Amino acid sequence: MIRKLHRWPGLLAAVLLIVLAFSGSVLSVFPAMERIAAPTATQDQSVAELARLVIAAHPGVEQIKRSPSGKITVWWFEGNTPGAARVDPATGTDIGSADPSAVEQWFTTLHRSLFLDDTGRIVMAIAAAAMLTLTLSGTLLTLRRVGGWRHWFSRQRGPRAGRLHTQIARVAAPVLLLSALTALWMVASTFDLLPSDEASPVFPAQVTNQTGFSVADIATFQATPVTDLRDLTFPASDDASDVFTLTTANGEGYIDQGNGALLDWATPGPWTQVWEWVYLLHTGQGVALWGLILGLIVLSVPVLAITGTLSWLNARRGRPRLHGTVSAARAQSVILVGSEGGSTWGFAATLAKALQAAGQSVHVAKLSDFAPQRYQTARQIIIMTATWGDGAAPASAKGVLENMAHMQPTVPLAVLGFGDRSFPAFCAFAQGVETAAVQNGWSLLLPLDQIDRQSPQDFARWGRNLGAVLDLPLELNHQPAPPRATALTLISRRDYGEAIQAPAAILRFALRKQAFWQRLTGPRFGRFQAGDLLGIVPEGSNLPRYYSLASSRKNGFVEIAVRKHQGGLCSGQLIALKPGQQVMGFIRPNPDFKPDNRKTPLILIGAGTGIGPLAGFIRDQGAQRPIHLWFGARHPDTDFLYGEDLNQWADQGALSGLHTAFSRSGQRHYVQDALRQDAQSLRDLIANGAKIMVCGGRDMGAGVRDAITDIMAPLGISAATLKSQGRYAEDVY
Repeated sequence: MIRKLHRWPGLLAAVLLIVLAFSGSVLSVFPAMERIAAPTATQDQSVAELARLVIAAHPGVEQIKRSPSGKITVWWFEGNTPGAARVDPATGTDIGSADPSAVEQWFTTLHRSLFLDDTGRIVMAIAAAAMLTLTLSGTLLTLRRVGGWRHWFSRQRGPRAGRLHTQIARVAAPVLLLSALTALWMVASTFDLLPSDEASPVFPAQVTNQTGFSVADIATFQATPVTDLRDLTFPASDDASDVFTLTTANGEGYIDQGNGALLDWATPGPWTQVWEWVYLLHTGQGVALWGLILGLIVLSVPVLAITGTLSWLNARRGRPRLHGTVSAARAQSVILVGSEGGSTWGFAATLAKALQAAGQSVHVAKLSDFAPQRYQTARQIIIMTATWGDGAAPASAKGVLENMAHMQPTVPLAVLGFGDRSFPAFCAFAQGVETAAVQNGWSLLLPLDQIDRQSPQDFARWGRNLGAVLDLPLELNHQPAPPRATALTLISRRDYGEAIQAPAAILRFALRKQAFWQRLTGPRFGRFQAGDLLGIVPEGSNLPRYYSLASSRKNGFVEIAVRKHQGGLCSGQLIALKPGQQVMGFIRPNPDFKPDNRKTPLILIGAGTGIGPLAGFIRDQGAQRPIHLWFGARHPDTDFLYGEDLNQWADQGALSGLHTAFSRSGQRHYVQDALRQDAQSLRDLIANGAKIMVCGGRDMGAGVRDAITDIMAPLGISAATLKSQGRYAEDVY
């Protein structure tokens, strides 16, 4: 429900919101320009002194007005000819036109009413209400996604448009909420829908009926500084019964023109003070810096509209379209999906169709939307989730473990994990979900089961087991849909390892030219960095294999390091690839394996083809910070991937330290052995704030973790400690 409340106002009112935001942002500049351009009165200048100077320049003055920015404007009659001008408070002389610029007038009318008067004001009020709804619902969705206020600024994953949308919204939300509320208040006030208590002094029944008292001698004017002035209206020149009307920040009153006596004074009530604060907060009038901040943040609205729309389109493309599903309250079977790349949604669709065919009503939603209280007719809940990185929640399951601790158990549930057994954290998040459910009192339909590499056979077996428990005939015939991929042409290769029967290669592919819009939004190869993943779809399979990128978009090519594995379908095809031939590939972001932007040292540790992304980091960051590499391989003559590049980078200063270990060159020496030999150097680097990044095989990764923990033991630090601080990142397989 919250997601729909966020989506449809945004999509339907996007154009209006962009107009509202852009025009408001332009208008926010004018108070600052006015503040800079307008001469301002000194703190000790009185209204009496200002009025004396203005009368000297314009004897027929009718009104003096001071704006919140300090601009002084005067209106007068010279004979029967009206005049108006901005004046210098120090001299009372004219310095410019009283009228706002044509540009400011145009944008003001556009922002307030779309040039449609009251109809336009109502339309813009609807746009402000849409912004309020979007801000509130977006805040709730973000809280659900990140797992509460404590994680409000936590790092986000997923497609670039979605990440950018969330990152901007988290900063802009408070200001946009304030802007929407104040806009609605001002519209309601325009239509007299709010109570008012403006200062209303009682017009005097008796006055002296005399004229000519000097404004310079009026005590009230002498006691009022110009900085408090709002408006001073002069009595009509031909009416002795008329009076001065003085409006200040503290109220409004009448002054007799015959003797300068204060006849009556009224102080505004709380509603007027609220209105003044609302006006200030919405326009920035009187606080130029706030106006500029407001205008800058409001400019985020067009960006949010674009990124939100792109996120919605990406989500529609990434999920299968399910027909016949019902609302959460009407479903007998509730399927909740935790997915990072989108493949788990396909399995969920297959299960949903099979349950529908068996007579069940089905509801399918993201795992992060888990809300048992809404499942009023549910008989079972089925959780299907992948795992991200080292056991973390995938993008559509953020916050669920924290939320489960506060959920009351209802109907039985089953958990099905998806992953790749070659990774150390295989289905770790699914295991965590089942453990949290059991600890909170949920009953299980089935013990946790796991699907390795999107195996249709594993899924069909699990489906038969689920059908037996539910007493339903479930035959799950699922064929994973091939990912959208682009043809990549190999342009060069460097071969290693043939002499030791362990073929490996550095493969460089051409990067296709893309339009600016494609590069901005980042589809396929629009934007990528070293450490992201290149998915390769081998011939004869729909299941991609992933390789860490050794290049970024700015390098102008796509590069990976590959070793041939016994019986490996994808690695065998890649090792056999010749320049000019093509493979199908796509990019998957890997934001958890990226160097930070600090200037502190960077420690890179890798073995074998794990050198790929580390070489990319050196290539991109070597001139910005000290980088130290520990690299392990089999033999220096045949297996030293990027050997020439590393030596060249070291000579050029891009690589501050190069340490190698070779396991088949005399004494067996592994990278973790090299680390222990350089223990003191590592301790010094880590004590100086260094970040450690490790890439390579699973066993190597475990050995490095143990070595780092042993090395740092004298300082009471472990690899786990560094990881919790964001200073230890792994990409192991």
